[in-house]
Amino acid sequence: MAIITLTTDFGEKDYFAGAVKGAIYSELDEVRIVDISHSVSPFHISEAAYIIKNAYKSFPKGSIHIIGIDSELTPENKHLAVYLDEHYFICANNGILSLLASEINPEKIVEINIHDKIDTNFPVLDVFVKVACHLARGGTLEVIGKNINEIKYLKQLEPLINSERNQIIGHVLYIDNYGNVVTNISRKFFENVGKGRDFVMSARMVTFSEIFETYSDAINFDLEKEKRGEEDGKKLAVFNSAGYIELAIYKSNPHTIGSASTLFGLDLLDTVTINFK
Repeated sequence: MAIITLTTDFGEKDYFAGAVKGAIYSELDEVRIVDISHSVSPFHISEAAYIIKNAYKSFPKGSIHIIGIDSELTPENKHLAVYLDEHYFICANNGILSLLASEINPEKIVEINIHDKIDTNFPVLDVFVKVACHLARGGTLEVIGKNINEIKYLKQLEPLINSERNQIIGHVLYIDNYGNVVTNISRKFFENVGKGRDFVMSARMVTFSEIFETYSDAINFDLEKEKRGEEDGKKLAVFNSAGYIELAIYKSNPHTIGSASTLFGLDLLDTVTINFK
């Protein structure tokens, strides 16, 4: 049974997500539809890129992923179907696959060209669904598009390094449900540049000199509870489950003690700098 996933900025209030699911079921009786997220910030490409990069790998090979972010067809925003890492991705050519394609080369890319057969002002519903169902039936990419050699890349998704190789300049890539701040600096990038050197990481007025493996590593459980000092509300940096440096508050709650985003004053695209000694 084919699996089709949905990642959009549609939210939960409007009919859009439901209409897309209904259109898929109208074409395919036997299919599984999985919502990855409909809560991507409107038109936020890097946020969507982070979500899809870290979700798709948990699905079986051959899964089909519809990404409905900034999907209106324009001369500068063509529609793509991409076969990458034995998964299919259907999206606009707006850089949304940058995080994936920077690590794994796409095996095949086609620019979708079935628009003349469809009257639409809702491309996710009309175009992306048609392509997804075609692939779910075992159809090939060549039938729905022409081969192209590359996709658009977003340079801002990659951190920068200075010529002396003693400074990384990154930025906030994503803020999760707990208010934790995910940077665009991967563990691999950090270790390749740092080579074990001491460092100071700065983001606005907050600094860090250690990155933990897990959130609880920041707490000294060898001490009695009342002697541990900060616990709930302790600031920390951690390599998160997606392999990126994350700035967090231990057991944060945006509605009570606050979160890393609010307490550190950090928002999407804010700068995070690491200076190596």
